[in-house]
This record gives sequence, structure tokens and C-alpha cells, in this order.
Amino acid sequence: MDHLERISENFKLTIELAIKAGEVLGPKIVQASEVMTLCLLNERKILSCGNGGSAAEAQRFSGIMLNRFNMERPGLPAIALTTDTSTITSIANDYQYADIFSKQIRALGQSGDILLVFSSSGESHNIIHAIDAAHEREMYIIALTGREGGQIADIMHENDIELRVPSWSTAKIHEFHLLIVNCLCDLIDHQLLGLEG
Repeated sequence: MDHLERISENFKLTIELAIKAGEVLGPKIVQASEVMTLCLLNERKILSCGNGGSAAEAQRFSGIMLNRFNMERPGLPAIALTTDTSTITSIANDYQYADIFSKQIRALGQSGDILLVFSSSGESHNIIHAIDAAHEREMYIIALTGREGGQIADIMHENDIELRVPSWSTAKIHEFHLLIVNCLCDLIDHQLLGLEG
């Protein structure tokens, strides 16, 4: 297979996964956007976290909420727990890396807030600790995962929402986490601004 054929095959796989994921995840994305919109209307906030590329997605979501997506609107309360290196390294040094998000959640999270987590494997220990801490604070969880959902799928509560990309490819899971974030942000804007369609 030459390079152009490889690229073509990659695009083809993404299109096939997009059709499958759209059918499976569409209703859950709508549900997640409604929960997020209600959270914001109730003057609560959305905390987000992930590792590596997932940290970038958490920060991207927070940036969109605080600034804008496709249309003008007031900034919305969102905090990416991945951005404060002094806090992260302090917690990792004094305690353990698995606590870098959970300690922030215990300090910042309030009942009715949402924790938005990103984990392609569903096995990240610091994300699992974060979910446990959020449950203690009576927060809702929206988890973007992949593969079989990992341990995250096992600790989700009834009112939590898992958006699991139906793939074992880490690269494809990240591609679709980006698309899911775009869908969530678009729906939140439309619901908050009362737009049709």
C-alpha cells in the first residue's frame, strides 16, 4: 500500500466509524448537552480533565465555554483542571499523580456541577479518582471514552452519561472525542440562545 492509498484507507475508516458512532451516540450526545445546559442555567459550572491528548480536549472545551464557539454569547463557567502546572506538580509531588484532579475537585466542585472527563481507554487512575471525588461532591459525570469503557464504565452512576466511541484505535477515539465536543458545544449554544434547528 502506497502513501496515498494509506491516507485514503484512513479517511474511509473514519467515515465508516462516523456513521456507526453517529447512530450509537447521537441520542446520548443530545442528553449530555441538555444536562450541561441545565447545569449552566442553574449557575453551576463544568470542570474538565484528561491526560495527554485528552487534556488538550478538556482545555479546548473549557476555552470554548469561556470564550465562544460559532456565535456570540456571554462566557460560560468552565474550568480545565489540566492547566495549572503549579497545582498539578504540587499534588503529584506531595501525594501521588493519581490525585492531581481529585484534590482539585474536592476544593472546587459543588453539588450540581458537572465533571467532564476524557479517557480513550477508560483506565486512567487519576480520572477514576476524579470521578470518585465528583460523586462525593454530588456532581454529575459526563465521560468520553472508547474501547469497552474500562473501569470508568463500571463506576458510573445512574444519572451519569458515558459517550463511548465504538473503536479500539486510540487515534480514532481522539478524532471522535473532538467531534463530540463540537456537537456538545453547538447544542449548548442553541439551547441557551433559544435557536431552532
